[in-house]
Amino acid sequence: MNNKEMQPMKVSFIGLGNMGLPMAQNLLKAGYEVVIFNRTPEKAEPLIKQGARYVQTPLEAAKESNLVITMLSDDAALREIVEGPNGVLNGLSENGIHVSASTISVDLARKLSALHAERHQHFVSATVMGRPDAAKAATLRIILAGPEHARQRVLPMLTVLSQEIFEIGDHGEEGNIVKIGVNFLIASMLESLSEAQLMVEKHGIKPSRYMDVVNALFQSPVYQNYGAIMTEQRFEPAGFKMKLGLKDVALAIEAAKSVQAPLPLGQLIHQHLSEGITHGYGELDWAALIRCLEHSS
Repeated sequence: MNNKEMQPMKVSFIGLGNMGLPMAQNLLKAGYEVVIFNRTPEKAEPLIKQGARYVQTPLEAAKESNLVITMLSDDAALREIVEGPNGVLNGLSENGIHVSASTISVDLARKLSALHAERHQHFVSATVMGRPDAAKAATLRIILAGPEHARQRVLPMLTVLSQEIFEIGDHGEEGNIVKIGVNFLIASMLESLSEAQLMVEKHGIKPSRYMDVVNALFQSPVYQNYGAIMTEQRFEPAGFKMKLGLKDVALAIEAAKSVQAPLPLGQLIHQHLSEGITHGYGELDWAALIRCLEHSS
């Protein structure tokens, strides 16, 4: 049986924030029947107009399709949606699949794998890399991990959302470990780029001219995009909020501690992001880290 024959054409999507909404829209455009749930029902209205069907609980969403994608902000939100009495765990039947696209802790991913397995369900981690514009354009990159047969069942659906998929392993938490590591590298880049921009600017050099050199040398869309956000001070609307960046750095520190791996830079970035949130930057794009450094300099 090939992937096309295995492709489920009905999917439930839970979490319609900056990333989840365009992802669900792309599934609709690709011909999927999409059932949706969001803790703030008003956010579902654009999708309802486009043909999605809204249900009242995560349990109903899981029962409707037996294939659920969750795109939620943190561990607490995901636990509430999955483990509650009206949660996904109680709605999925045998061989149902929960695809988590969120950046969550390694411990929670491992726990959810076990909870689903106890009920003969499957947990698949499909964490996404990219900002809301990439989600809208269906050019995300996806880090995929979980039982092989479950991965194969969801691959066609994930292909609709992405330009590239990295299959990591047979255990869901492996995907979350990789995603946490990637986000830590981005946070580290933001820290070093913020420090460098401030240094050259205090020497009288325009940050935009400095970024011309950086972009020529590194030729990285990550440096290019975040460098432009910093130099142009485009921190609103946030593509990825600073408070979520702090959460992800904390996840990296936690993951490193659990295996006695050194992560000294993580502590520094955590401190600067915490200071930024104290100054009221929590809802700004996490590229506003440069403002945190301005306060500390």
